[in-house]
Amino acid sequence: MSTRLWVVVPAYNEAARITATLYALAAQTDTAFTLLVVDNGSTDTTAEAVCAFMGCAPFETHVLTEPEKGVGCAVDTGFRHAIAAGAELIVRTDADCIPRPGWVAAARAALDGGAEMVCGRITARRDEHGPAGRAFFAGLVTLAALFGRLRPAHHGGEYLAPYRMHAGNNMAITARLYEACGGMPRRPSPTDRLFLNRVRRTTASIVHSRTMVVENSTRRIKAYGVLATAKWYLDRGSGPLTPDPR
Repeated sequence: MSTRLWVVVPAYNEAARITATLYALAAQTDTAFTLLVVDNGSTDTTAEAVCAFMGCAPFETHVLTEPEKGVGCAVDTGFRHAIAAGAELIVRTDADCIPRPGWVAAARAALDGGAEMVCGRITARRDEHGPAGRAFFAGLVTLAALFGRLRPAHHGGEYLAPYRMHAGNNMAITARLYEACGGMPRRPSPTDRLFLNRVRRTTASIVHSRTMVVENSTRRIKAYGVLATAKWYLDRGSGPLTPDPR
């Protein structure tokens, strides 16, 4: 089994959804990777669901527990664990997302092609909302991306690359860059945006891949309503369903 590329999936109380994510990873056209699920202190059967999957996984699979609450803590612990185990390339999604079959292959091709960080494309899951909900989600992502580009805090001489919205549930990075930029902030939230700006201060080698696609959960629309969901994405871009720290 290859340890050069690792896929890291932070998870918190995702027993109902993580199995679909795991089988989407098993269906990748490129399965030459090690999978690490970071259980962020779940109180349900998330870890048991991963263990049940291990028996049929086409790749080496591990579960790591991170008791310190917060998606930034789970991601940083997982990435650093992977790097210590020999990972050179790290790809991340979340436990309520469905990576499309060419996701890992697209990430590997971009990183092997010279990029140091790759930001993929997110779209709505088809099993959670109908056409109207998916269209709303697409518009929300477009609006959040525009808001991010216009935000004064994202402009300045310290940045080596222009700002474009980074979805934490669909990204890939080299181990070298992860360590050089200081890694994922463990606090405060929104960690995804803070992390992107750390990377932008370190390198200009950031690319966006249209073929690296993850189907994103739209359950925030049902949980929070339209206005609150819009505010979430405008402020954070992406992140866990519940406010951080959990």
